[in-house]
Amino acid sequence: MSKRRKFVLISLVLSLGFIAIQLLDYRYKFIAIAALSVLTLGLFAWALSEGLGKNATLLTLVLPVIFTAGIGIFWFLLPANIFTRIPIVIFYGAGVYVLCLTANIFTVAAVRTIALLRAARGVGFVLTLLTSFLVFDAILSLRVLMPLSAAAIAVFSFPLFVQGLWSVDLTTKLSKEIINYSLVSALVMGEIAACLHFWPVTVVVGSLFLTVALYMLLGLGQAKAEGRLFSQTIREYLLVVGLVFIGMFIATHWGG
Repeated sequence: MSKRRKFVLISLVLSLGFIAIQLLDYRYKFIAIAALSVLTLGLFAWALSEGLGKNATLLTLVLPVIFTAGIGIFWFLLPANIFTRIPIVIFYGAGVYVLCLTANIFTVAAVRTIALLRAARGVGFVLTLLTSFLVFDAILSLRVLMPLSAAAIAVFSFPLFVQGLWSVDLTTKLSKEIINYSLVSALVMGEIAACLHFWPVTVVVGSLFLTVALYMLLGLGQAKAEGRLFSQTIREYLLVVGLVFIGMFIATHWGG
């Protein structure tokens, strides 16, 4: 079976899995999402087996798994009607297919030069931001204690940073620089989440700001890895974060 057919099959199987989850009792849905995430891991490993090894190429499996988990949990936050559920299933299926193509390019580019690498990095960056928003929104929606919420955001951010930075490096051995930068960035994300706990923002606004923070930290890290971390680049990222911060400040309901 060709890779492209494998990718189509994976998209269909996982999309049907999402639909099947809705037939389960609410008590079993989170377990089902975990199972679907594990299935995602297995299917992607099967489709990309030619390019995967017992090395850093396994990082290509990180984003698909978290994407499935994020979409699955976000699913429960939507109104239970066909007009919201069907678009999400279609979006998820399309997202999985794009992730298959992107991950395949990364595994191939880890061993030889490929022309589509720059486009794949751009798509991977966008999907990382989208996935992070879904995960952050799900975590903040739980409204758990601040230490737990901040820790969860830091833990989920770490693998997103690692795979995002590795997509620029694309070596079979993960460097200490990537690990250290990811650890520091994940810690910063947790601290921002802790600060937002005391800020009267909505879940969506808080999730958006966290996503923008990840956008800045990951973007600067990738720019550094590519050797283009110029002062103009830093100013552009800071400008985006500053504008979003101002918007968040204006959108906040400060009344009692």
